[in-house]
Amino acid sequence: MSSTLLELNNVFKTYSTAAGDFVALKDISLNVDVGEFVGIVGKSGAGKSTLLNMINGVDGLTGGEVLVNSGASKISIHGMNEDQRALWRGRNMGVVYQSFQLLPMLTLVENIMLPMDLSDNFKPRESKQRAMELLRLVELEEHASKLPAFISGGQQQRVAIARALANDPPILVADEPTGSLDSVTADHIFDVFDHLVSEQNKTIIMVTHDMGLATRFSRSLTIADGELTESELEPQLDKTMMRRRK
Repeated sequence: MSSTLLELNNVFKTYSTAAGDFVALKDISLNVDVGEFVGIVGKSGAGKSTLLNMINGVDGLTGGEVLVNSGASKISIHGMNEDQRALWRGRNMGVVYQSFQLLPMLTLVENIMLPMDLSDNFKPRESKQRAMELLRLVELEEHASKLPAFISGGQQQRVAIARALANDPPILVADEPTGSLDSVTADHIFDVFDHLVSEQNKTIIMVTHDMGLATRFSRSLTIADGELTESELEPQLDKTMMRRRK
């Protein structure tokens, strides 16, 4: 049985502008396997965020298809209407934003409970219990009752990761999640991602402009002018495997 979880087949994205059509993505084909930590590295304007928006279905594609393997069947993300896509995404795909996008009037635990409540996947008592477990995972359990304004940016990003995991999705997509963080905090975020891949078999697709991070992924791709290529850099060995070898 194939371990491929996500398939992009000949994906194009064109935007119409006053100056004419702008091709943001050019014939992108990509397979991502279960348990991969895939990094997509490129400069600003290369098409990174556009590619993520094709994967998570936030934006419509111009051509091609995006498929997710679900048991014995394949789901076409762009074959669903907008409401169906939003419901499917809420239950099956976690999205981590660089700007966190936590609701300022909700406590940390309430922010994490929100996706569960909207998807109706858990009973209220269960959703709070799971939210606390996720805060424990990102080492912020003691801050559960605080509002986002009262914790640091790095802590807010960890809460955003916990929120993305709320409905236990098999796929996480992360848009520059370490872009505004210092190196120590960014390392902590990578440690969380490494744990999710090695211990929970999550599949993570992350985009970044930082070429220096290319070796941190299990597979690194480069995007430039809307075209995707394999990186020539060697990926970093899985930290869990390195520890086991010692």
